[in-house]
Amino acid sequence: MGTRLQEVYRSAGREVVTISRSGADLTWDDTSGIAEAVDGAALVVGLAGKSVGCRYHARNRAEIFSSRELTTAALSRAIASASAPPPVWVNSSTATIYRHAEDRPMTESTGELGTGFSVDVAKSWERVLFADDLPGTRRVALRTAIVLGHGGVLPELASLTRWGMGGTQCDGWWPVTRARKEAGTAHFPGARRGKQKFSWIHIDDVVRAIDHLEAHPELDGPVNLSTPNPVDNATLMATLRKVMGVRFGPPLPRWALEVGGMINGVETELILKSRWVLPERLLASGFTFRYPELEPALREALS
Repeated sequence: MGTRLQEVYRSAGREVVTISRSGADLTWDDTSGIAEAVDGAALVVGLAGKSVGCRYHARNRAEIFSSRELTTAALSRAIASASAPPPVWVNSSTATIYRHAEDRPMTESTGELGTGFSVDVAKSWERVLFADDLPGTRRVALRTAIVLGHGGVLPELASLTRWGMGGTQCDGWWPVTRARKEAGTAHFPGARRGKQKFSWIHIDDVVRAIDHLEAHPELDGPVNLSTPNPVDNATLMATLRKVMGVRFGPPLPRWALEVGGMINGVETELILKSRWVLPERLLASGFTFRYPELEPALREALS
């Protein structure tokens, strides 16, 4: 997301100052540099945080929390001390904040927050975003669904599909240890036969949505960034096989997904939790999606 935003903003002639642990204009320990960059800025976009594409052992869990809390707090302090605070600050959150949903979609007004480690991370992220009194800055929490672009999860799904493993990803029973229950990282069986919902958004619509949020001062607080047309996992994988010209992919049972997750160092929650999210506030404010349907979005992202 950050790379794409830089490309679009710089091509539009906007000055962009980046902050990261490495390879950016500033590092997160450069307090004075961050303060100078934020003071007078037209827009602040916070995207920092350790990837959740890992196993949720204690060290990774701590880094996932701290990487989000510390960087968001650093931006908040810089904005609070600015003589010309930015009018808008949009900051990453995640649509994973909502509960596993098979019965109805989650919107900003009617959605129910879930429980467990991933949800706690999202709650903490948003709590830090809105913690300080920043009267001159409108804040938006981007509750973003799975982003389809030239990176992220899509290349991994495409690789599986290319090697004949692009079938429906099926939930089912799997032993859960006491430690995982206590840590909130256990995934209990939910939707069966690939019926778990897959909420997504194309990377170009993420950029366009941030532009829209910047231009609409009535929008603050949580905003769902997700297509109005989510699908289920079975449809996702069938569409991916169609786009890639792969004729067949056998269903993958839970045990195979768990073994693969351990080998690849990821958690099965990322594909088994039913994320059913709709962009109520974006649509109500007049936003239109460039890629509202899955197949065209996949074709562009895989081009």
